[in-house]
Amino acid sequence: MSNFEQSIHVKHIDNVGMGEPTRSLDSLKPQSKTVLCIDDSQGVLAYQKAFLESSGFNVLTAPSGRKGLELASIYSFDVVIVDYSMPEMNGHEVAIEMRQRRMLAPIIMLSAAIDVPEQALRCVDAFVPKDHLRSQLLPAIAQLEKCRPTARPSQI
Repeated sequence: MSNFEQSIHVKHIDNVGMGEPTRSLDSLKPQSKTVLCIDDSQGVLAYQKAFLESSGFNVLTAPSGRKGLELASIYSFDVVIVDYSMPEMNGHEVAIEMRQRRMLAPIIMLSAAIDVPEQALRCVDAFVPKDHLRSQLLPAIAQLEKCRPTARPSQI
């Protein structure tokens, strides 16, 4: 893991709840937040959808970067979760396009690969390794929600 990836973990994931008593994941449950999950693996999308919905999120899924961008241009999301390794358009390219379109939702990048380029990680707000999805995704979302302005894209 590069120093940059370690700093992402420290900044966005590992410091959740530091200095506070240990909390259960139930305290991280949202109030009807909407998440867009983008991944070319139907199995991963099904897992993310079930996991996030069981935690109280509304979830839309997209099987490609292009479909994800289409959904993001129609709907407002509280967070976008994108896989790095996808054909046609990878997660880095999706993040760049979302930033260029001024979509304000924080972006979490997932990957099973350990060698995600630092320039890709700089385009997103947090990184979660796929093998730590269950333990790190909800804390990452909660941390990003704390850092996010209260105005939604439709209110700006």
